[in-house]
Amino acid sequence: MSPQGQPPPARRAEAWPLEPDATVMRELAGAVAEELVRFVTDLPDRPASDTSRAADVIADLPGAPPEEPGDPGRLLALVRRAAEPVWESAGPGYLAFIPGGGLYTAAVADFLACGLNRYTGVAATAPALVALEARLLRWLCAAFGLQAGAQGILTSGGSIANLAATVAARVDRLGDDPQGGVVYASEHAHASVTKAARLAGIPVRHIRTVACTPDLRLDPGDLDAAVRRDRAAGLRPFLVVASAGTTNTGTIDPLPAVAEVAARAGLWLHVDAAYGGFFWLTARGRARLAGLERADSITLDPHKGLFLPYGTGCLLVRDGQTLRRGHAGEAAYLQDLDAVGDDTPDFADLSPELTRDFRGLRLWLPLHLHGLAAFRSALDEKLDLTEQVHAALAADERFEVPWSPELTVVAFRLRGADDAANRALLARINASQRVVLSSTRVDGRFTLRVAILAHRTHRERITELLEIIDRAARAPAT
Repeated sequence: MSPQGQPPPARRAEAWPLEPDATVMRELAGAVAEELVRFVTDLPDRPASDTSRAADVIADLPGAPPEEPGDPGRLLALVRRAAEPVWESAGPGYLAFIPGGGLYTAAVADFLACGLNRYTGVAATAPALVALEARLLRWLCAAFGLQAGAQGILTSGGSIANLAATVAARVDRLGDDPQGGVVYASEHAHASVTKAARLAGIPVRHIRTVACTPDLRLDPGDLDAAVRRDRAAGLRPFLVVASAGTTNTGTIDPLPAVAEVAARAGLWLHVDAAYGGFFWLTARGRARLAGLERADSITLDPHKGLFLPYGTGCLLVRDGQTLRRGHAGEAAYLQDLDAVGDDTPDFADLSPELTRDFRGLRLWLPLHLHGLAAFRSALDEKLDLTEQVHAALAADERFEVPWSPELTVVAFRLRGADDAANRALLARINASQRVVLSSTRVDGRFTLRVAILAHRTHRERITELLEIIDRAARAPAT
């Protein structure tokens, strides 16, 4: 009631332009849904990579927003045009870097989560939604062999997960003084590992590159020797990062042996399983990832192995209190928000983020809607497709295929050819626009990569890939 005891006047839609009525909301949501349905339906026929028109599109992009409302149809068309010149990471031909397909059901979850707009950094503001996310994280901890006392946190990606793990390890093993702390990882570790160490206060001179064996795995013997040297020099070794699926070749470090060295030396063992971790859900993957359950912390990327949209990472920590000690803080302006209980943690105390959206729904809804068997089957399919590619390339005398894949990356190059010839081969393959591969350097040599992880990639596209590679290799050098 108004101060005069009269009911407030009815709101006119034109008076509250930021509060569209039900009709407008339905129309806009329907238009967006149609746009996404068209996009997903067209994916098999879209170019796997084509940025040739990017300059023209960028030149036409608007600058400052207008004072008056814009036309929804025209704006959606503009977004559609801006989304065209890309490497099509959502499509079946995307075999570059580490694919992340973006499940449609996760997009639906994000639409709902953004509309609800619940703050989940502190449990008191949305306790049941935080509990929903926390239960999912407890399941993940248990699934990866981390039992009572373990804690998980969903992050914006593997980089923040690696940073949070590094901070937790530093505080747990070094206390408040990081002076002299040393971190160990192989040359094939993800770039975010070194960045995380630097952001956590470890100088570059104390970040050690551990030698690899000829099969590109971290050498436990070299790790042990490096730790001994640093201790003898008065330094404080505290963290080793092992890879469970390198980006270069999908290689898995010898996790049991690294765990033994870490246990003897008192090192925190962090396993960066951003790419390979979810293969743990399959029988073959669990056998190849043996030792993962011995980690003190594990980075996972659901936007890789569970095919979710980019921006979905995860960290699991064996002792959840170490994660809390590394990140918890106090602020007077939060004093009205009482802790709810152990089942509903304050996620702000577990990572660098205070402001945090309800990102758990994009993981929770697809898992509950599709069921675990669907994800397990898709991961097994990717392992099968990788074996098909490896077998075909390894049997072809034109190619050198130095490493048998443990996960879903096949690295290869032309036998006896220089970098220029291999770079030209990659260009011819990608010119097909049916597939897109990427490259790396291993042992100083230009190397092509086939990375199979998009959930929309199936056998017919892999068969086509092999045909494209064959034609590209037959083409005369220019």
